[in-house]
Amino acid sequence: MDGRKQVTGDRLLLAAIDLISAKGYNGVTTEEIATTAGLTEKTLFRHFGTKLNLLESAFERFHYAEEMKILFKEKLEWELEADLLTICRAYHEIMNRDRKLVLISLREQVLLPEFKKRMHQHPLQLLDVLTNYFVEMGERGRMIRANPRMHAFTFMMAHFGAFINDLDSGRNYPDITLEPFILESVKLFARALTP
Repeated sequence: MDGRKQVTGDRLLLAAIDLISAKGYNGVTTEEIATTAGLTEKTLFRHFGTKLNLLESAFERFHYAEEMKILFKEKLEWELEADLLTICRAYHEIMNRDRKLVLISLREQVLLPEFKKRMHQHPLQLLDVLTNYFVEMGERGRMIRANPRMHAFTFMMAHFGAFINDLDSGRNYPDITLEPFILESVKLFARALTP
């Protein structure tokens, strides 16, 4: 995609994310999205065809799987505690940046079941990457070799739950804030999984 098309597409994607997160998928028209982006509805249809394609493209463009894959390739030190801290901080930074997308996915999953399936691809990719990291750490003798996929899943779910609590303004557990949780969970995992 050339630069101008990318900018136009991103304007439409960001307008869709803002409006759908505020009003819901059925509460927003393609005309409203295009107008908010400063474009015509015809431009929206030329780029994306349908509102559903637009929403799916927003998730593909702005979701975290590719960023996390790059992090695993370029930023890890092969020291369990340091790496888990890097992974956690990046995950929460990306999830908070994309919090409107997460809200949409949580609200619209019943209305758009196919969309839910596509959304689930990102956590599955992260699960695979984290599992592979744990396997390699075990092969290097830097981590116990027990059940790397379950360890990865447990770690992910702990941090997804913390994100959801934070997404809800921390009202469920107001005395537990994100940064101390990140530090404590990383220490616990590193202590439990280090040989």
